[in-house]
Amino acid sequence: MRQTDRHFKFDWLTIFLFFLLVGFGWLNILSASQNGDEITILNFTTSYGKQLVFIGLTCILILLILAIDSKFYERFSSIIYIIGLALLVGVLLFGKTINGATSWYAIGPMTLQPSEFVKAATALAVAKYISDLNTDIAKLKDQLRTILIIAIPALLILLQNDTGSMLVYGAFFFVLYREGLPKYYLWIIIFIAVVSISALKFNVLPTILVVTILLFGFYFFKRKKVKISLPIGLLLLCLALSFSVKFFYNNILQPHQQDRISLWLRLEKDPEKLERMKKTFAYNLNESEKAISSGGLKGKGFLEGTRTTGKFVPEQDTDYIFTTVGEEWGFLGSFAVVLVFVILIIRILHLAELQKSQFSRVYGYSVAAIFFFHFMINIGMVMGLIPTIGIPLPFFSYGGSGLWGFTILLFIFIKLDSNRINEW
Repeated sequence: MRQTDRHFKFDWLTIFLFFLLVGFGWLNILSASQNGDEITILNFTTSYGKQLVFIGLTCILILLILAIDSKFYERFSSIIYIIGLALLVGVLLFGKTINGATSWYAIGPMTLQPSEFVKAATALAVAKYISDLNTDIAKLKDQLRTILIIAIPALLILLQNDTGSMLVYGAFFFVLYREGLPKYYLWIIIFIAVVSISALKFNVLPTILVVTILLFGFYFFKRKKVKISLPIGLLLLCLALSFSVKFFYNNILQPHQQDRISLWLRLEKDPEKLERMKKTFAYNLNESEKAISSGGLKGKGFLEGTRTTGKFVPEQDTDYIFTTVGEEWGFLGSFAVVLVFVILIIRILHLAELQKSQFSRVYGYSVAAIFFFHFMINIGMVMGLIPTIGIPLPFFSYGGSGLWGFTILLFIFIKLDSNRINEW
């Protein structure tokens, strides 16, 4: 079939949800960045003015993505991935350090964060490898190769001292699980998470004792007997993991990272030190919770947030943008934002399942997983449910790199989905 005879059908619901989130996000950036002065929409020295320029450039970017043949993204996925890795290496050598992270290229008055774009490049590379006819994700060698594709950019981002962006790559586990990763990996991850938290919260000895009782209780009372080597192996793993976590926490993590985990798990026993930690590392969280709770059911109204106007919450137009939603739009507005995000993610998953090619399906699941991870972590962070990590809320947080990175991620999938009717 000639290219001119091909038909494309874009999913307009997904596109509508995208522009709805971008538009409402801009309104909240406007609120978070205003200080009581007269608002001039075309004042490009302000955050909301700059974000408006970023949105305009985003529209051009969307047209370019949709104009490219959908097969281009599959054919050149490996090259796109290599370019992404080169950008991550380059930023370590020539990048600009902001807030302790060397994650930006300085281009005149602008900065560009390559890690925001490498998510799409990694998603393409993972989709390409998994969809290869010779790949069987149930085999260990293919699992290791896929993990390597994910781990390389994650480690390069970690070297930039950007832990939050690195953790996002954990979202690819959901993709691998969908494509046939054995279920025992899920139980291993849950086991590691529970033991790690328990070792930090209750110390090593109580953790080992409880795990020993549970494992051997399971062994002796299970009707279908298992080999004794299984509980013994898990017990040794628990022992090694508990000591490793304690060593990593005490000797590898930086002091500010230790304090954030300590506050989250309530590890600190000294009241005076705990109070000092709250004033320094929990300040953002405390002010965030106050701003959200002050919104009540309906909120204080657009541009009427006193804590927003007073700049009580640092980084309120970036990582903590959701506090503006909570204060000015209240519970109802916050619930509406959460609902739109959930609908968008479910819609992407639905479209991914409709794909006729495995490449498009895997990429679609990657998009949904990354959005879900950002959404869950960011909102959980501002509400105090998880430690402060520092990752943006998609389409809401101020910044060109984040907006363009999420746009590229989403609209490549929209382009792939539009070609679904031409797949055989």
